[in-house]
Amino acid sequence: MKKFLKEFKAFISRGNVMDMAVGIIIGGAFTSIVSSLVNDIINPLLGLFGGMNFDQLHLKLLGSVTLNYGKFITAVINFLIMAFVIFLIVKVMNAAAAKFSKKEEEQKKTKTCPFCQSEIHIDAIRCPHCTSELDEQTAEE
Repeated sequence: MKKFLKEFKAFISRGNVMDMAVGIIIGGAFTSIVSSLVNDIINPLLGLFGGMNFDQLHLKLLGSVTLNYGKFITAVINFLIMAFVIFLIVKVMNAAAAKFSKKEEEQKKTKTCPFCQSEIHIDAIRCPHCTSELDEQTAEE
């Protein structure tokens, strides 16, 4: 039982688990903001054209049983806004990662000698450590 608890503690204290927990909490808060945006701003504006709030659209089936398709449309609008915002965030993060990786590649000024594994200048044709000649084939590796 102690081993199980120790493994669980190690799992919980990992960085990626904590990042995921923070992401879920922020996602929940962001969901409430988007829901408020749709329910309190977008639906009333759309209601100006339809004469009523989208949430209130329904179809009476039998007696007091209703089909609330307006609430479904609101949920679809919520989803589309959330998906669009997540798309924008991922797009910005991918662009930033691409710029960062280009800078890393541009700054690469050394290579490894295939014979002695020493770090040498990228343009070297002879290793200063082991004096091995580096032909084009070994220089590219």
